Amino acid sequence: MANELRRHGVPVWYSETNILGAQQWHDEIGKALRRCDWFIIVLSPDAVDSMWVKRELIFTLQDQRFEDKILPILYQPCEYTKLSWVLPSFQIINFNDNFEEGCRDLLRVFGLGYIYI
Repeated sequence: MANELRRHGVPVWYSETNILGAQQWHDEIGKALRRCDWFIIVLSPDAVDSMWVKRELIFTLQDQRFEDKILPILYQPCEYTKLSWVLPSFQIINFNDNFEEGCRDLLRVFGLGYIYI
């Protein structure tokens, strides 16, 4: 998903690839959240169980800059309401059924068309 966004010109910050050795996770994630324009939350069983994902979501829900800028992505079936009771109020983009359709729907949010290869 991150590769597809980058391929279509959308810059992506992703914690597992953008935090260097010896950097503190909470500092780097906080800096990235303060710099970003959109928050894409990828929903999966692992995400639901992640303390970091929950903290990131709470931060963005409380920050006025992210009003209408939170994009939940259903990557794998999960009980995402455990993260927040407000998640069902967002239009969730479904990658679980069809990756290409999910990419198309996600890129439309940014006014881009999906280029099939």
